[in-house]
Amino acid sequence: MNLYDLFVKPYESYTFLQILLEATGTAFGILSVYFSIKKNIWVYPTGIISTLIYVYILFNFGLLGDCIINVYYTSMSIYGWILWSKNSNDNIHVEVNWATKREWMFAVLLFILSAIMVTVIYYFKPFIDNQFSFDGADLGLNHLDWANWLDVVVTSTFLVGMWLMAKRRIENWIFWILGDLVCIPMLIYKELGITSVQYLVFTIMAVIGYVNWKKSFNDNNTVKS
Repeated sequence: MNLYDLFVKPYESYTFLQILLEATGTAFGILSVYFSIKKNIWVYPTGIISTLIYVYILFNFGLLGDCIINVYYTSMSIYGWILWSKNSNDNIHVEVNWATKREWMFAVLLFILSAIMVTVIYYFKPFIDNQFSFDGADLGLNHLDWANWLDVVVTSTFLVGMWLMAKRRIENWIFWILGDLVCIPMLIYKELGITSVQYLVFTIMAVIGYVNWKKSFNDNNTVKS
């Protein structure tokens, strides 16, 4: 399969509105990550626009796990916005820190619960696809392909990353990097080429974010000492 088949051909059947929505969601998603790297509170309003767009897109493409995570992103963005506002001296930028042992334990629990939740939702996917009717709906997990199972893992990974970002923990970038890398082949398989390129950009930006947040923490500790 060539690049045309991967990134262009699927869009021949899309409407202009579908393409515009995906491109707009991608642009605001990249803006959100940029502001996150800069520890700038604008990460949240730009992120909310992107996640709301992707709630619609991902639901229509059957990626229920990622759809749910974008609903979660929207609510968590409001939560993070409030936390960052309370911990910012200039109402724009915040200071960061490493996660505590207790927070790591909560992160592991959140990952497990998220994986269970998304698996249960996929179990009932035939019911959802059948206009929320049990008549003729073949419930189970046998209908899942490898991309759906990857979606379960990615969703759980991103949920943890989003929570750690709201808490201003440097480790959030590790979860974004892992999730972004897994997302790329999954989205290509689901014929969302523009979004797969977005996640490649996200991976690079997440590495930069990890380096910048770590450097910021070290610089602040050097000044204090």
